[in-house]
Amino acid sequence: MASTTPEGLRIHPRQPDFNLPDPLPRHWHGGDAFRSHLFDAMSLLFPDGERFFIESVRHFREQIGDPLLLEQIRGFIGQEGHHSREHQVYSERLRGLGYDISHLERSAQARIRYVRKRFSPQRQLAATAALEHITAIMAAGLLSNPRHLEGAHPGMVRLWRWHALEETEHKAVAFDVYSQVCGSRKLLRRAMLLSTFFFVLDTSRGLIHMLKRDGLLWNWRVWRDGLCWMWGRQGVFRPLLGPYRDFFRRDFHPWQHDSRELLQRTRTEFDSQQRTAAVPAQLSDRPPSEASILDLT
Repeated sequence: MASTTPEGLRIHPRQPDFNLPDPLPRHWHGGDAFRSHLFDAMSLLFPDGERFFIESVRHFREQIGDPLLLEQIRGFIGQEGHHSREHQVYSERLRGLGYDISHLERSAQARIRYVRKRFSPQRQLAATAALEHITAIMAAGLLSNPRHLEGAHPGMVRLWRWHALEETEHKAVAFDVYSQVCGSRKLLRRAMLLSTFFFVLDTSRGLIHMLKRDGLLWNWRVWRDGLCWMWGRQGVFRPLLGPYRDFFRRDFHPWQHDSRELLQRTRTEFDSQQRTAAVPAQLSDRPPSEASILDLT
C-alpha cells in the first residue's frame, strides 16, 4: 500500500456542463425521498465548507517548499472553488422547491465563523484534513459502486461523480500540508471526532427538514428503507467504517487507500470528451470567495 501521495499525481479542476434540471425533481434519486434528501443535505454543506477548506490550506502555503505539493495546492484550490460554485447552484434549485435553505445554512455558517475566530490555524487545517478524509471515503464508495446512484437523474449522477472524482484526486493535499506544518496526530484525532459529530448533525438536520416539508417525516417506511439503504447488509455506509477508523492509526496516510485504478477508470468519463481546465497561477492569490465563483478556463 502507498504510504505517501503517489509521485506525479496531477490535480486539476474540470468544468463539465451539468445543466442541473430546473426545477430540480423533488425526489431525483429514483423517486426516493430519503436518498434524495440525504444527498441534498450533504450538498448544502459544501459551498461554505469548501471555502473554509481553501482558506485553511492557503494560510500555510508560504511555509511549503515542495514544488509538487505547491502545484497540488493550486489544483486543490481550483477544484474546491468549482465545487463550491456548483453546489451553490444546487442549493438554489432546492430553495426553488420551497425548502428553507437559508435556515439550514446559517447554523453551519455560524460554526465556521466560530472556528475561524477561536481555533488556531493548525486546528482549522486539522479539521480540513479530517473532513477531506470523510468525503474521500464516501467518494470512493460512490465511484466504485454504481448502485449508490442507481435510478437517479442523469444530471445529478454526473454532478456527484464529478465531485467524487476530484475529492479522490486531492484527498491527501490538506493532510500533506498539515504533516509538514504541524503533524500532531493527537490534534488530528480530536479534529476527526468533532468533525464527524457536526457533519452527521448538520446532514441529519437537513434531511429531517426536507422530509418534514414533504410531509414524510413520520412515515416509518421512508425511515425503514432509508436506514436499511445506509446501514443494512448491503448498506452504502457500512463498508466505510473500516476506512474511517484507519484515520486514527499512528501511521495513517490517505493514499494507504490506493485509489489510482479507480481514478483512472473514472477520469475517462470527464477527461476524454472535454478540454481539462487549467488553473492560472495567479488564482491562488485571490480571496477564497472569488476562487469559488471565477471561471477558471
